[in-house]
Amino acid sequence: MTFRGPVLSEEASGGEAGPPQSPSTRPQSLMFSFLGVYVLGRDVAVYSGSVIEVFARLGVTEEAVRSTLTRMAKRGLLARHRSGRRTYFGLTPHAAGVLEDGRRRVWETGAVNRDWDGAWTLVGFSLPDSRRNTRHDLRSQLIWAGFGLLQSGMWIAPGVKDVGAIVAELGLRDHVTVLTARAAGPTESADLVRKAFDTGQIAARYHAFLDRWDVPGPQATLPDDLARQLLLHTDWLQLVRQDPHLPAGHLPPDWPAIRAEQVFHTLARAYERPARDLADGLLEVVTLPRKIASGA
Repeated sequence: MTFRGPVLSEEASGGEAGPPQSPSTRPQSLMFSFLGVYVLGRDVAVYSGSVIEVFARLGVTEEAVRSTLTRMAKRGLLARHRSGRRTYFGLTPHAAGVLEDGRRRVWETGAVNRDWDGAWTLVGFSLPDSRRNTRHDLRSQLIWAGFGLLQSGMWIAPGVKDVGAIVAELGLRDHVTVLTARAAGPTESADLVRKAFDTGQIAARYHAFLDRWDVPGPQATLPDDLARQLLLHTDWLQLVRQDPHLPAGHLPPDWPAIRAEQVFHTLARAYERPARDLADGLLEVVTLPRKIASGA
C-alpha cells in the first residue's frame, strides 16, 4: 500500500470526514512526532530502550513501543542498527521524506492560506471495482494532499498541486486527468469551497484542539514538558494534515485555526528547551556514517 502521510494508511477514511479528533495517544502517531523532533536531520539511530523510557511518560507500554518500532521497520520506515547487544533505530530515506513533509506543514505552511492566487487543481478519475484498493489509496493520498470531493470522480484543491508522483506510484497515469483552472461564472470559488469541503468539521477539529490546549489540561496532567511537547506536536500534526488549507478569503473572520496556531506556537516554544534537556538525559544514540544515514 502506498504510504505518504504519517498515519494516513491507518486513519484516512476514503474522503469522509469523521468526528473531531480526541487527543492522539496512538503509539505510531506519537512515534512520528518523536522522530520528527529528535531524529530528523541528525545522522543518528536511537536505542529502543531509551525510546521506551520516553514513551512511558505518556502512558505507552513497553510492549506497544516495541510493537510500533517493529511494525515501522517492516514497512521500511525505520532501519535497525546493532551495537553490542543493543538495537538502535534510525530513519530510512522514505521516513525522512514523510517527516520532512510533516515538518513543513507544521512550521512553514501555516494554518491559514493567505496567499492563494485563485487557481484550483482538479483531479478526475474512474476506476473499476476490481481496483477498489487502488482507488482507496488514491483517495487517501488526495485527502493528504489537501483535495476535497467536488462531485463523483472529481477532486479539487486550492492552488497548483503536483500529484504526478502519487499518480505514477499507483500506476494510474492512464486513468487520471489533472488540470489547473479558475472558477468561471456562474460558479464562484466560494461555491467550490462549500461543496467540496466540510468547513464546519474542520473548524470543529480546531475548536477541539483549543479545548484541550488553550486551558489548563494536558499541561497539568502530564508529568513533564517532554511528554507535553510530544502530545502537543502529535495533536497539531493531526490537525494540519487534515486541513486542506482553504483560502482565507472564503473562511469566516473568526476562523479558529488562527487562534489554534497561536496557541501551538506559544506552547511549543515554552516546552522546547526543557523538553530537549530531558531528552538529552534520556536518549541514547549512536552516530551513523553519512552513507548509511542517507540510505546510499
